[in-house]
Amino acid sequence: MLRRLDELAAHLATRGDVLGVLGLGSAGAESDRFDEHSDLDFFVVVADDAAKQRYLDDLGWLNAPAPVAYSFANDRNGRKALYADGVFCEYAIFTPPELKQLPFTGARVVWSRPDAGPIAEGAPVKQPIPYDTVEFHLNEALTNLYVGLHRELRGERLTAARFVQSYAIDRVIALARLTDPRAYQRDVFDPSRRVERAYTPDELPLAGMVAGYGRTFEAAAVVYAWLRQRFEIHPVIGAAIEELLETRARGASAPGPVR
Repeated sequence: MLRRLDELAAHLATRGDVLGVLGLGSAGAESDRFDEHSDLDFFVVVADDAAKQRYLDDLGWLNAPAPVAYSFANDRNGRKALYADGVFCEYAIFTPPELKQLPFTGARVVWSRPDAGPIAEGAPVKQPIPYDTVEFHLNEALTNLYVGLHRELRGERLTAARFVQSYAIDRVIALARLTDPRAYQRDVFDPSRRVERAYTPDELPLAGMVAGYGRTFEAAAVVYAWLRQRFEIHPVIGAAIEELLETRARGASAPGPVR
């Protein structure tokens, strides 16, 4: 699959309005983690806005190395595509000024024109949240549990599952990162990537924390127990969560639902 990116770059190198091709993700600087489950993420850097529109409208260049069986525009800058031989890719097309304003990391120059200058430099990656502290992530996780449990008791199972088994888990991963950092290839845009390589199931019981639709109470109990074992929890929010968990155990109605 990485050869496909090389083939695309070789074809684009024959076109005068393309300045370079950048591989990203596992097709980028961290290509050592590329495997049979990876896809091709890449940027095509073009000379100007007119060239960008041409490459967005005409997919002849994408079909040059092999036929594309399926594709759709997933962004105003690019597409996702599946080749007939099973290679899946996601790409975007940028001019140099656009690229300089775009936050990205880990790019690999697959090919560039000698006179193109440094094309693998984007804007600094900003923290995705306003606070990156134990206090913030802990209390976000606790309030995610509180709201999610109320929604489960109301019968809103999908949004409940998201609050408890998605939003709260993001905060749990952040807490693990801050309090017990491990050396692994983190993804600054998606903290859930490769977290299983860093923490064992005993250290981070994700199977219990992400128990599935309709099992939000079971998941919340595991998340709450994990938090209690490691952090000092404010007694008010702690008591409120425990009351909700006990309510479900008793089969009673929820106290004071959050709307």
